[in-house]
Amino acid sequence: MVERRELGGWLQGPGGSSSGEGGSGSSSAFPGERLGRPAQGSGSIGRPGRRLAALAIDWALALVIGSGLMRPLDWGSFAPLAALLVMNTVLVGTAGFTFGHRLLGLRVERREGGQPGLTRAFARAVLLCLVVPAVVWDSDQRGLHDKAVDTVLVRL
Repeated sequence: MVERRELGGWLQGPGGSSSGEGGSGSSSAFPGERLGRPAQGSGSIGRPGRRLAALAIDWALALVIGSGLMRPLDWGSFAPLAALLVMNTVLVGTAGFTFGHRLLGLRVERREGGQPGLTRAFARAVLLCLVVPAVVWDSDQRGLHDKAVDTVLVRL
């Protein structure tokens, strides 16, 4: 879980006085350096452009599913959001990526490596659907939804 001292350093941004996760308090040369991730290539942090494009693909698919397949359930405007929640939970929890992630060469892993599992994937998906935790990032370009469940979105 996220501790208060980590959150304080995270909110201060690069060069803040708190050491954060395994860092010395200095700013990183590249996103993911403090997490032991490479600067480029496989295992490096997924950059914002790819992340947003993957989310747009997943949202478009959720709109199709929500408006078409879930129409008989009469969930109204919540149908696409429910579809996004289910897609993210099942796909990230079992395969490590959604359709958008896979198309753009991204994967969700636990910070120390390995599959996130269904519990972490569900918590991450709920926070993603709330939007705000997903758009608040730290210097390693991890959204608050990833920090809360100790996951990271990396390149394949």
